Amino acid sequence: MKIRISWPAGHLIATLDETPTSKALAEALPISASAHTWGEEVYFDTGLSVALESGARQVVEPGTVAFWTEGDALALPYGPTPISLGGESRLASPCNVLGSFDGDPRLLATVRDGDPVRVERA
Repeated sequence: MKIRISWPAGHLIATLDETPTSKALAEALPISASAHTWGEEVYFDTGLSVALESGARQVVEPGTVAFWTEGDALALPYGPTPISLGGESRLASPCNVLGSFDGDPRLLATVRDGDPVRVERA
């Protein structure tokens, strides 16, 4: 499944894998929220509450679409966060991995704290 994540300065398309969390997200779309930034990560509340999946990871590739179960939020890293070691993308805690962006995840650098974000099917 493909989703479009848009904000005032741009948008990205992501391809999601078939996981319990991605299915729950698909059923909840469209979602509108207020963006938060944490280092080179954008995250925002989805209103969904899901369980941590067996393949959850804390260190992911930039451009990974992840679900932070502790915050009921999508976590979109595009580079290092404040707790990263070196250049890795280290999330606040293990997150469910949903998929990845089709385009350059560095476009997320244009998201500002408080920007409205919308997630919908692409």
